[in-house]
Amino acid sequence: MMMTERNGPARVPVEIRDFADHLHLGTGFEDDGAQDAMLEMYLRAATSAVEARIGKSLITRGLRLILTNWREAGQGVPVAPVVALEEVRVVDAAGHARTVPNVTLRVDAHRPVLLGSVSVPESGQVEVDFTAGYGPDPADVPPDLRHAVKLLAASYYENRSGGQDHWPFGVLALLDAHRPVRL
Repeated sequence: MMMTERNGPARVPVEIRDFADHLHLGTGFEDDGAQDAMLEMYLRAATSAVEARIGKSLITRGLRLILTNWREAGQGVPVAPVVALEEVRVVDAAGHARTVPNVTLRVDAHRPVLLGSVSVPESGQVEVDFTAGYGPDPADVPPDLRHAVKLLAASYYENRSGGQDHWPFGVLALLDAHRPVRL
């Protein structure tokens, strides 16, 4: 299984100015935006870490899931919330693709599932194109997740030398409610 972005998020879940204010940057000086690229880098790194930890896409974007086998009882999607299933294709060893009809999405806040029968040819694969995320704007992301990204990005910023090897407790506490429960 492999997942790639078809089109990355145009935005981060926290506005750069909001993050700069959180860090108390530029107080008393004219804002020239000189640090914006660096602040965005820390926000993107924190966003990726948060998304990986909770299995959710914060800002809406197109993703492609590539599978070499299919579970007939229901193929799990490793990220939530899935808002649209665009296309399911089977690609044979020669690279010829055909669209698979009758695959549906069972929406779930933590573990969405694709339902339907798909036959994967030998040395072939299934490509699933879908859209996942809370929405295209930072305001669409739940406030506690936005705050967790901000706190983690601030930790990355404050520990630029790489001296920190753990997640801040406040970030973990905010993320716990969004992690899937394993039974």
